[in-house]
Amino acid sequence: MTMTTGCAYADLGPLMTRMTGDEKHDFAATSTLDVLWVLYDQILSVDPRRVDDPDRDRFLLSKGHGPMAYYAVLAAKGFLDPEQLRGFGDFDSPLGFHPDRVLLPGVEIGSGSLGHGLPLALGTVLGLDAQRRGGRVVVLVGDAELDEGSNHEAIQVAGRWDLHRLTTVVVDNKSSSTGWPGGIADRFAREGWATREADGRDHTALRDALSSNPPDRPLAVVAEVEPRGV
Repeated sequence: MTMTTGCAYADLGPLMTRMTGDEKHDFAATSTLDVLWVLYDQILSVDPRRVDDPDRDRFLLSKGHGPMAYYAVLAAKGFLDPEQLRGFGDFDSPLGFHPDRVLLPGVEIGSGSLGHGLPLALGTVLGLDAQRRGGRVVVLVGDAELDEGSNHEAIQVAGRWDLHRLTTVVVDNKSSSTGWPGGIADRFAREGWATREADGRDHTALRDALSSNPPDRPLAVVAEVEPRGV
């Protein structure tokens, strides 16, 4: 599990208030806050002292626009100095409006352009398998990202190839412009994924859903949060 720094969930709000300048993406950030906390506090096997451990779990934030919640959690868990948060978005700050893997310890991909994270997660699983390395790969996407064709292909391939080390967390805030007949979970299930649905603000429900990692197929967890403006 992640090394603790003494920070608790209640500390995330004050940490996030240190970051200004991208208020238009506040909702994009806060919609992911609880999922990110549960992942780093209870699920992922990662350690800020060993960010390059070849057998670590990999977390990929595909929903990279509005990364304030991500940065707050990384600071709470010892990957970042909390004082760095005050420079968010500055010219010489490593904390950009989209996360950058070459600037931040513990960040696995540069993201923000929607639709890239799930295909990259699939490729990461295949690479780890080829190297016979351990570790789980978890990617967080927004429901609107699933409108991108790249995700349709990745969902299909991962399910058909039984990539059991892959978990996709879909934060569903009803932002998709087209929606899904039968719902998001049904979309994954039709391609052979195990699926779970959970209240995206309920930490116990999220932990239980994320812990139910099947041994023979990938897992999709749909975390439902309030729609924008509610």
